Amino acid sequence: MAASESRPEYGGLVAPIQLSRQRARQLAISAQLLSDDRPTDLVDTIGHLWAVQLDPTAAVAPSADLVAWCRLGNDYLPEQMAAALEVDRTLFEHRGFVRAMDDLALYKPLMAAWPSDEAGWARKITAWMDANWSFQRYLLDELEDNGPLMSRDLEDRAAEPWPSTGWTNNRNVTQMLEFLAAQGKVAISGRSGRQRLFDLAERVYPADVEVIDAAYATKIRAERHLASLGIARELVVGDVGSVAEIEGVDGLWRVDPDALAASSTDRPFTGRTAFVSPFDRLVHDRARLEKLFDFEYHLEMYTPAAKRIWGYYALPVLYDDEFVGAIDMKFDRKTSTLRVLAISLGATAGFEELQAVDDEIDELAAWLGATKLTRP
Repeated sequence: MAASESRPEYGGLVAPIQLSRQRARQLAISAQLLSDDRPTDLVDTIGHLWAVQLDPTAAVAPSADLVAWCRLGNDYLPEQMAAALEVDRTLFEHRGFVRAMDDLALYKPLMAAWPSDEAGWARKITAWMDANWSFQRYLLDELEDNGPLMSRDLEDRAAEPWPSTGWTNNRNVTQMLEFLAAQGKVAISGRSGRQRLFDLAERVYPADVEVIDAAYATKIRAERHLASLGIARELVVGDVGSVAEIEGVDGLWRVDPDALAASSTDRPFTGRTAFVSPFDRLVHDRARLEKLFDFEYHLEMYTPAAKRIWGYYALPVLYDDEFVGAIDMKFDRKTSTLRVLAISLGATAGFEELQAVDDEIDELAAWLGATKLTRP
């Protein structure tokens, strides 16, 4: 163990592991499979990442595909994820995330208990579902007889509408399907374009899923979450892993002991350049991003154009073990043109960083199948 990670004992108590900020950054990058040691298998990659968030925005490419591409490189094809979800069933989609099917058992207890407390809405959700019991039965019967179906293929037979001040107000079919999916009674079988296809969960999920104690499943999920992050704030992952302090950063952190043991001076960190999705887990926790990388980033899709710093859908740029800026791009599928709208790099970025970004733009254009490439 390196000197910066020593753990002196005081009266039998082990002190927190001491990490430099650079060391903490490298642990985070390696855990997210963004070092120079690239993975090669999609399902294994998503299993290690623990969860890949789905988002309908596709200014460059769908976020889940960007996450996969910046790990696997140009050998990755979006068709591979679709096949894993819809044909091989080695991945599954649940509540806005793609996960490895091998991890389904860890989520079954959450499904069985849902809604235990959905941001304090458990009582409201339960009351609404109870008031619409016959509506639930209709949806399940229709899926059994005719599934998989899109939400628009099903009638709205709600006795009571779903009340909301947001976009879900009175969207009764979609809300009930979402809630039934959260309970593990319905599952997403695939997609028609961007539209989800719903079916009975028993026709999507394996029948022989192991039954796991809820408390044990909670513990394993937390450990897997930490392993996917490498290092995280205690308030995010709880009391799993080893306690750590980071030089110059406030608060206690939790570090994955396996990640720490696997990385040593015998296997020095080697970074690379990557364009990271705004929904990537490496940057999703903006407070962690700022503390570890001293990088303040905001997704600006909903920011008025005149007030944007980075751009509409700017991708943070990882160079070695630092974020050096962001790049705003748009892929025009009709003309197969990748438009680089803005490259915003820090004042310390030099020729090597600029060249690395330029090379990565070429790689992205090749992956997208762009026949035209425009730069600012």
